[in-house]
Order: sequence, then structure tokens, then C-alpha cells
Amino acid sequence: MATQAIAPMHAAVVHRHHVLPPRRCVRRRGVFVRASAAAAAAAETDTLSAAFWDYNLLFRSQRDECLDSIPLRVTEGAIPPDFPAGTYYLAGPGIFSDDHGSTVHPLDGHGYLRSFRFRPGDRTIHYSARFVETAAKREESRDGASWRFTHRGPFSVLQGGKKVGNVKVMKNVANTSVLRWGGRLLCLWEGGQPYEVDPRTLETVGPFDLLGLAAADDNKATNASAARRPWLQEAGLDAAARLLRPVLSGVFDMPGKRLLAHYKIDPRRGRLLMVACNAEDMLLPRSHFTFYEFDAHFDLVQKREFVVPDHLMIHDWAFTDTHYILLGNRIKLDIPGSLLALTGTHPMIAALAVDPSRQSTPVYLLPRSPETEAGGRDWSVPIEAPSQMWSVHVGNAFEEANRRGGLDVRLHMSSCSYQWFHFHRMFGYNWHHKKLDPSFMNAAKGKEWLPRLVQVAIELDRTGECRRCSVRRLSDQHARPADFPAINPSYANQRNRFVYAGAASGSRRFLPYFPFDSVVKVDVSDGSARWWSTDGRKFVGEPVFVPTGGGEDGGYVLLVEYAVSKHRCHLVVLDAKKIGTENALVAKLEVPKNLTFPMGFHGFWGDE
Repeated sequence: MATQAIAPMHAAVVHRHHVLPPRRCVRRRGVFVRASAAAAAAAETDTLSAAFWDYNLLFRSQRDECLDSIPLRVTEGAIPPDFPAGTYYLAGPGIFSDDHGSTVHPLDGHGYLRSFRFRPGDRTIHYSARFVETAAKREESRDGASWRFTHRGPFSVLQGGKKVGNVKVMKNVANTSVLRWGGRLLCLWEGGQPYEVDPRTLETVGPFDLLGLAAADDNKATNASAARRPWLQEAGLDAAARLLRPVLSGVFDMPGKRLLAHYKIDPRRGRLLMVACNAEDMLLPRSHFTFYEFDAHFDLVQKREFVVPDHLMIHDWAFTDTHYILLGNRIKLDIPGSLLALTGTHPMIAALAVDPSRQSTPVYLLPRSPETEAGGRDWSVPIEAPSQMWSVHVGNAFEEANRRGGLDVRLHMSSCSYQWFHFHRMFGYNWHHKKLDPSFMNAAKGKEWLPRLVQVAIELDRTGECRRCSVRRLSDQHARPADFPAINPSYANQRNRFVYAGAASGSRRFLPYFPFDSVVKVDVSDGSARWWSTDGRKFVGEPVFVPTGGGEDGGYVLLVEYAVSKHRCHLVVLDAKKIGTENALVAKLEVPKNLTFPMGFHGFWGDE
């Protein structure tokens, strides 16, 4: 299949560690020769065909599991002696094509959990990987060797299965994120309950009824009352919700509450924060959010509910000492798309469309406690950020007292434009040809359309009213596409200086924006940026910070490098302090070729 042409982007010579400006390349003959040779080699493979196949190989299925942990071979550097004992877990899909002609969207691929266990004593890393044994996975691969997709998933169309009347839509694939908390390891998905996995063997324990645990303790729950806003009592919406619930649960087997895959950890209070949405809210012009806070033993400390008068889709969110923060992505019901989705010829997500009718972004500051609610602003009225942006991922949020007796709230996050975001074509999924089209993710549109790192700044007065709200780039030196912002987890919910993210170098003409091939380190205090890049036909996933002490950037950055043309995966260890220098790379370890895995989504570092 020939993919549509991508508007070319002039490729400059990009140094792997980005430490020498172009002028010095001319003076230092050795550096210049190496860079020229690398550029010449890259030019030979920087073709439309190579871009297409590299992109598709990034999401190539891996059916084999690594049940017994194996040591990884170090190919560059060495594990440093101060690297802590612990495990890096990486969640993501593992399989995309079955044995009957169907290819599913990456978001609908069955969860494949990867584990990298660090043993500082013998300076080794042991690797293992298993599928999460969800109910859908057991049904679609009964013998573990052959696969037949019978559930569509919200983003996919089945080619080799039942289409019309196929109501097996919301299969829980537990593939989006992973969390270790309270002695449990949980794999999360955007539309169902987590699955618990043994942290050592990666064997699936079973579904973890987290929301049932929350609902069982009403004495500890506090509710932001719906009576505060009269419109919440509108009979029409309540009646529609009552009608939709049995249809969605009984016909489409959707849970009543949709637990988001993104969680937050409050290190100062020792709490795990999670949020759920009501299933019917995807089809109604309002949104119902329930926030849960758990202690270190998974006991429910607090539960608060909010209903806001906006039709929103939330993927990630933030919190401060006094507020939960939602940046609302406005959506609307697509009637023609809904009819096509019901026929099975289009994905179920076609029932929804982005709603770009307003040129601002709603920011909901929801009170984290009854005391904040009693003394603050009307939380049901959003602050309108002065630009339209689709919120993708949040790196950090914090609040500080200001001179007016109020609060200054800061968010460091990634966002893209409503014009760039497209439900039907995320990751370039093309159900007609059963291949991924990289041209959508790399279309040469406006620079502000692409995912980028931004800061949202909100100034509140002593009554909680907003005096001003601004949005700006996190770094003027780094205007390239970037996402998956991460920080030193010890600085969550407090002022941070450094943000790390996956980024695009722009060195490949036909894949200038995505997949990412670099890690950028942004200093938010002055807007400067330094980065580390792969070379050749390689990509990188989400960076994860491993703290070791010695300041905010005292530690290491872990990420996976995907050398797709060689069918190899490497675990990369970077010295966070040295990103931007030639010796930032500390170690690189190779996953055996037969165990090469597709691109992961979100990871978690757990100290021993």
C-alpha cells in the first residue's frame, strides 16, 4: 500500500546529543565528517516507503511472552552503581492483527505488560513480559496461540468478524497505564476497572473492584451537591441518563462509571487520586466526574462528585493542594457518525466529534475539600483559557499564595489543536487497508496545531475569582512537537524547574513530527531546552524519571528506543543532569530480537 505523500521538511544535520552549534561543526573536522556521514546514510533511507514501513513496524504484534525473567545484554555503557533497586513497568498493546483478517487500532490492542527489574548488586537488568489476562483476551485467544477478534473496541472495525449487530464494543484491554500502589500492581484502561497483576511474575490476579471499594464506604464520601446549580436538576437530562444507563450496560456491556487511566499521586499526603466519568455522559451535554482519594492501604479517604454543564472528553487531569483541575476537551454527538458506527462499518468513536465552536478552553477548578468549596468561587463556571487547545497530558500542577491574598496556579502540560486532533484517524488507523497511515500524524499544518508543551497560568484573588489566565509555550527554544511530559515524582504538586518529554527532532523528511526520536529537558525557570536524540531509523517512547537524590534533576531518565528497521528494542538509561551533553547516555540494553515488542504507552517506576 502506498501512503499519501507527506509535505517534506528540510532536514538539517542533527547531532545525536545536540551540544555543538552548526558553526563549530565546520571548525572541528572530526565532528563534521561524522555528522556528514550520518546525514548521507540517513538520506539513503529517508524515503516515503521507509517512513511508511518504519511507522507500521512500530506497531507490529508480539504474540510471544517472556514468562521467566531473563538478563538483558548491555550494548553500550554500564548500569551505574548508584542506580536504585526497583522495577520499570511499561504498559501498552501487544497484538493488533488476528488470524481472521481483522486489524485493530493501537488503542484497542490487548494489554502487554513489560517489566525491567534492576538489581544493583550484580549490576543487571532482568526482563519479562506477559499479556494481561482480561476477560476479552481470554475470549479472543482461548488457546494462547491463535487469535480471533470478536470485540470491536471503540476505535476499530472488524474485517474478519461480525459487523452489523456486533455489540461487543467496550472490551477492557488494560493497555494504557500501570501503577504500583498499596502492595498491588494495576494495569488500567480508559473505560473499565483495573486488572491486578503480580508484580514479580506478571501473572494476572484478576479485576480489581476499585470503584466498588469506594462505593462501599459512604461515610467517608463527601459530595459537591448538585443542588448548587439549578440546571443540574433539568428533568430532560436526568430522564435521558436514566434511559441510557440500561442500554449502555445491558446491550453494550459498558460499566456505569468509566475510570480514567491517568491517576495522580500526592506524595506529601501519601494519597492515590483517581477520577471516573459516568458512561452516559459521552452522549449528553453535561459531564459527571467522581474523584477518589485512597491512602497507602487502598482505604478510601475521600470521594467527591461534580456535574459540569459541558460535553467534555477528559484523558488527563491535574490537582493542587486545594483543587482538582480539568482542562475540558469539548465534544459533540455526531448523528451521521452514530448511525455508521451502529452498522459496524465505522468505529464506535465515530459517534463523537470534536466541538471547535468556541475559541477558548474551559478550565474547571473543582474544590478538593468542602472548606475550599464553601469559601471559593462558583466551581461550575469554568475559567476560559484564552486559546483553543485540546488537552493531551499533564506533567505537573501546583499552586502558591500571591500578593493579592489569593492563589497562583500553574500547569505544565502538552496540548494540540482541535484541527489536528481527529477521532477517526488517531495513529493514522486505516481500517480499510489494515495498515497505519503516518501521513495524518505528520501532516504539514500550522505549527501550533501539533502537540506542544505549554504552561497555563491562572491568577486567583482572595475570593477565588480569576483575575487573569494565560497560555504560553513552556520553552521558546523548543518549538518542535512534544508530548508525554514527566517530572521528578518527588516534586509533584509543588514548584518544579525541569520537565522531560518525548519530542521530534525533525531530522526525517517524511516523519518530521511523529513518532518521536528525542527526549527534551526544559528548564521552565528560563525557558531553555536541551535534548538527546537517537540516530538513524529509531524512535523513542515516554520518558520516566528515576530519582536518586542530589537536586531536582538528580537521577536518571528511562525510555525505550525502538530500532524498528532492525526489529530491535533497547532500554536506554540517561543521566538527567547531562542531557544535552555528549555523555548523557549512561547505558543501553538490548531486548532479544524474538521478544521485540511494539510501542508502549505509559510506564511506572517503583523503588524496591
